[in-house]
Amino acid sequence: MDLPVLPPLAPMLAKAVAEIPAGMHYEAKWDGFRAIVFRDGDEVEVASRTGKSLARYFPELLDALRAELPPRCVLDGEIVLAHDGRLHFEELQERIHPAASRVRKLAAEKPVSFIAFDLLALADRSLLALPLAERRTALTRALAGAGPWVHLAPATTDRELARQWFTRFEGAGLDGIMAKPLDAPYRPGIRSMFKIKHGRTADCVVAGYREHKDGQGVGSLLLGLYDAAGVLQHVGVCSSFTAARRRQLAEELAPLRLADASAHPWAAWTEESAHEANRMPGAPSRWSGGKDGERAKSAAWVALRPELVCEVAYDHMEGTRFRHTTRFQRWRPDRSPRSCDYGQLEEPVGYDLAQLLADGGAPEH
Repeated sequence: MDLPVLPPLAPMLAKAVAEIPAGMHYEAKWDGFRAIVFRDGDEVEVASRTGKSLARYFPELLDALRAELPPRCVLDGEIVLAHDGRLHFEELQERIHPAASRVRKLAAEKPVSFIAFDLLALADRSLLALPLAERRTALTRALAGAGPWVHLAPATTDRELARQWFTRFEGAGLDGIMAKPLDAPYRPGIRSMFKIKHGRTADCVVAGYREHKDGQGVGSLLLGLYDAAGVLQHVGVCSSFTAARRRQLAEELAPLRLADASAHPWAAWTEESAHEANRMPGAPSRWSGGKDGERAKSAAWVALRPELVCEVAYDHMEGTRFRHTTRFQRWRPDRSPRSCDYGQLEEPVGYDLAQLLADGGAPEH
C-alpha cells in the first residue's frame, strides 16, 4: 500500500457539549463502528479507532469499498448495520466473532454499509491540512458515483435544521448530532469536534452489583426493568463512582445481599440457554470463547434482593437495553420496584433510515 496517508492513523475525536454550537458543519451522530478506510487499488484496509484491523469481520464491505470508492483514497467514517428503517448496533457487535464461518454467514444475511464523513487523502495528495469545508467538497465529488453500500453522510450548516435532525433522526437509531468547525484541519487523535447526545432519565431496579476491579467496594450497579410479562430484564449498569462512594455503597447494599440466590430473577445467569429468552447479566461473551470458567470469573456479580430503585441518566436505548453505561442520579425510595418497567421509557418517533440516505443523503444547506 502506497498512499500519502498510511495506517496507523488515530481518528479525530469529539468532546461532549450540552447545546448545538453556532456557525458549524453539522452531521448526524452515527451509532456504529468508527473506521478509517485505506484503499490503494485492490488493497483495502479498514482500521478501528484504536488502530486494529476490522477487515476480517466485514468481508462484504471490502468488496463494496473496491467497487464504490476512488482507486486511491483514505476516508473517515462509520460502519453501520441497517435494516427495517433503522440502525441495529447489537447485531453489528455480533460480527466481531472469532469464527470465520460465523462472520461469512452474518455477512450474507445482513451486510453492513459505510457512512463516509471525511476525506483524508485522494490519489497522491494528503488532505489533512485542508479546512473541513474543502475536504467536504472533495468528499462529495469523490462519492458522486457511490452506492448502494457506501454513503455520503448528510450534512448541513443550518443550525435550525441540525436541531430538527437531533429530534427526528433518533427514530432511525442515530444518537445525536456532530458539530465540526468549517475552517479546521483534520487533527488525528485530537478532540476538535463536538458531540451533542440525547439525555433522559429512568427509574430502575438495583438487582445486583459487581465489585470494583481493585476489590474495594462497588464497581457497578446492575439495573433491571420489568417487561410486559412481569419478568425483570437486565438492561445495563451504572458506574463511575468515587473510591469513597464505592465503599459506602458496599455498606449500604450489604443488608440486601442474598446468601442463597436461587430465587433471584437472574439466578440462571450461568446457563447459556437462559439468555436466549431473557436478558441477564454475564451473558456468554464472544471474547470468552464459551469457556465457563473464564466467563464466570470476568462476569461474576453479587445478587441483591430486588427492592431498591434508583434514577439513572441515559443517552438512548439499543433494543431492550441501555446503549451506554448510565449515570447515577439519586435513590428513589418513593418508587416500588414493580413500577419500574419499560413503559416509562420515552420512545422516539420512528424515522426511516432509507429516507435519510436516499440519493446520498439530505441536501446540504
